[in-house]
Amino acid sequence: MKRLSLLLSTCLLAGAATPSLAAPVAATPPHFAVDHGQFLLDGKPYVIRSGEMHYPRIPRADWRDRLRKAKAMGLNTITTYAFWNESEPEPGKFDFSGDRDIAAFVRTAKEEGLNVIVRPGPFVCAEWEFGGFPAWLLRTPGLRIRSFDPRFLKASAEWFKRLNQELAPLLSSRGGPVLMVQVENEYGYVGNDHDYLEAIHQQMIDAGFDIPMFTSNGPGPTWMPRGSLPGLVSVINFTGDGKQTERAFRRSAPLMEGMPRMAGEYWTGWYDRWGQAHKTRDVADVTSAVSWMMDNGISFNLYMVDGGTNFGWMNGANNEDSHYLPVTTSYDYDSPIDEAGRLTPKYEALRKVIAAHLPKGETLPKPPASSPTVAIPRFTLDTSVSLLDALPGLSKAQTTRTPHGMETFGQNYGLILYRKVLDADAKGKLDVNDVRDYATVLADGKPLGTLDRRLDQHEMPVDVKAGSTLDLVVENMGRINIDPDMADEYKGITYSVQVGGEDVLDWSVYPLPLDDLSGLHFAPGGAGQGPAFWHGSFTMAKPDGSFLDMRGWNKGNVWVNGHHLGRFWNIGPQQSLYVPASWLKKGRNDIVVLEMQAGGSHTIAGLKDPVFATPAK
Repeated sequence: MKRLSLLLSTCLLAGAATPSLAAPVAATPPHFAVDHGQFLLDGKPYVIRSGEMHYPRIPRADWRDRLRKAKAMGLNTITTYAFWNESEPEPGKFDFSGDRDIAAFVRTAKEEGLNVIVRPGPFVCAEWEFGGFPAWLLRTPGLRIRSFDPRFLKASAEWFKRLNQELAPLLSSRGGPVLMVQVENEYGYVGNDHDYLEAIHQQMIDAGFDIPMFTSNGPGPTWMPRGSLPGLVSVINFTGDGKQTERAFRRSAPLMEGMPRMAGEYWTGWYDRWGQAHKTRDVADVTSAVSWMMDNGISFNLYMVDGGTNFGWMNGANNEDSHYLPVTTSYDYDSPIDEAGRLTPKYEALRKVIAAHLPKGETLPKPPASSPTVAIPRFTLDTSVSLLDALPGLSKAQTTRTPHGMETFGQNYGLILYRKVLDADAKGKLDVNDVRDYATVLADGKPLGTLDRRLDQHEMPVDVKAGSTLDLVVENMGRINIDPDMADEYKGITYSVQVGGEDVLDWSVYPLPLDDLSGLHFAPGGAGQGPAFWHGSFTMAKPDGSFLDMRGWNKGNVWVNGHHLGRFWNIGPQQSLYVPASWLKKGRNDIVVLEMQAGGSHTIAGLKDPVFATPAK
């Protein structure tokens, strides 16, 4: 511990003026430090009571409300990742505006009386697209993320430097609210290269993060040694009731000797994946775990205190036993503050537990009211345009001898269409290698079927005549967010298309990032049998949040007033889409739905509460 204290003191006091030898002056303690096995804030012992929330998952207009609610629940700190792919969407083009403004989020937390812990990555996991890595990294052939690959390390170093420009005035070394930063994230689950881990650590130091650092891994001797570094605090991630919490710390004790004990992530709930049952976590388990940690003076971070939403294309995916499992749009996480900003029974129970353990003289502020949600009368989307007819306004064709992933065409997210006017009859087995991730197959605009990566589908019978147009529309359903296979998470068609064992060559390719729908021209009536955009509107006397009821639709995406809410899919469990109040307006609101399959409903209602249900198979 002496080495740890020396390292931190040296780091935190670097740059301070040297006192005069003639007039010794007592050193001013750093605003935040780690010493003698405890956290110190302004020289006094400090137990961190943190909750995780992520600024891109909550509209900026709602940040203060959510932070205020977290404070009223009894928290003194907020933890967030910094999302590299959100802030560097293209190489060297950084964007910290709007909902990406992490510095504004931190300043708002400070104004609400909260300290902050930042987890800059470069890998964040978080069930977030590609674990937070920018998709453009995949455009460099052979680049290996989370490795000593110099091309990756060059990009990550630039990320840390640019991020520090945003956060430097807010670091605890300058009296700011950012107490600590995390080095990498849960590396022990996937790797054992301490040279790589130390390289990331050094990059953060070089970038100017002159505050205490820590690593975060699963508990016990399997994961902690693989993902930890000498001289850094090591925290653990887990869930369970009070007894399981005690066991996690007991198993980890030899590896945390001389350090403050902290749950870097105590999982208050869990996330959903398409086609599986909705996940929740028992309130009694969560409160007993928090009670045990507070009884024993252990710092914690509740993951999540407010889960929020994977707006747009930003959901991640899992890869379990080589099976692809995409995460839903909702990231509610069964958290104490729900996706719409409402206070749940879990919130009230945790507030009671925390209040009972507060230091003498500390009291909790009154919680703000739950954010209101409203019902919207059912309305009809009565104009449409087929995706194929809309192509000229959405994309320009590129040609390729063989299919390639969307990254080859400079595309990160969305859909991509591969088109071939057949030179000869195509009869037999259509084999698409690989489908990444959901393909709709059409001939002359008529759907022939779908191929779903979740189900390991890549082939189907076809019988299409020469001269016909074969279209394969492929949707990126979210890149894997944790796994060694992340490094090869290309999207679209990544290798070949064959019919009857013969390669189909010479394709026209239409990248469809769908980041601008202003070129769509809608007309009354239907839009054929294939994928189509449907347009409608609804009115509101007062804009409050709502949940759009997507039951009766099949699969696709929704935009309201130009904001991309995310994906829907009738396989569940998510059957509604949260639309924030700040994205709505008094009077007329416009809605566009991309429906990938014909035959569904063309009406929508807004509900006060979300719907989670997995239809019977």
